[in-house]
Amino acid sequence: MRIAIQGIEGCFHQIAANKHFEKEVDVLCCESFPSLITEVEKGTNCDLAIMAIENTIAGSILQNYKLLQQSSLKIIGEVYIPIVQNLIGIPGVKLSEIEEIHSHPMAIYQCSDFLSSFKNVKVIETDDTAASVKRIKDNNWTTKAAISSELSAAIYEMEILTSSIETNKENYTRFLILSKNEVENVKKTNKGSIYFSLSNDKGSLAKVLELIAKNNINLTKLQSFPIIGSSWQYYFHSDLEYEAYTNFNNLFLQLKNHTVEIKILGNYIKGQK
Repeated sequence: MRIAIQGIEGCFHQIAANKHFEKEVDVLCCESFPSLITEVEKGTNCDLAIMAIENTIAGSILQNYKLLQQSSLKIIGEVYIPIVQNLIGIPGVKLSEIEEIHSHPMAIYQCSDFLSSFKNVKVIETDDTAASVKRIKDNNWTTKAAISSELSAAIYEMEILTSSIETNKENYTRFLILSKNEVENVKKTNKGSIYFSLSNDKGSLAKVLELIAKNNINLTKLQSFPIIGSSWQYYFHSDLEYEAYTNFNNLFLQLKNHTVEIKILGNYIKGQK
């Protein structure tokens, strides 16, 4: 089984894939999230994909919700991982010798307290955490370090100069497992994701929320998006937790009568932190 990820080996997408499948998986590295979606839809180079969807600090990754809505893929699982950042450099280099620190802007933001302790070190934004480690290794930059995962340090045979440098230790990212096909046994699932659009009538969203509650379903996510070309019209992404799949199915049938458009993005077993 080969899993498409966004980023290179050693990135947090690979860590999430290893955790979800409980083994080291073979990965197909993609430059962007749209290319990740395309690879799974083609189905020639990989079987599934794993895609970050939200973070406890940064919030929702809005572009990825839109990719889900526009694609033919189904969500078949989710996984949460803690984001532990490390300062990584060439083996043998001392922390006092570092003149530049490279990483993705989000990783830099997540480690702001640690970075504020350096007075004469330049912080450089890059496209990827793991790629920053690899670039330093390939160029043998002894005065530069990167912020990235423990896995990236191991893969590229680099040294962790300082571990766990993230400011917030309760920083988690949620990832979705994507497939061309639905889960094999939908009745064993306890979470579903849908998107729907509504008419611009008074109380239309309130009616949807009322039906969700009446079907004993827990609404864990409600994200709105503008409908391009329709002023002040929106569609909604919602994540729904349920004890019995029949509750979800009944809700879906009822919502058909109260929405302009509705689509099931997938049913799956909810992930645990």
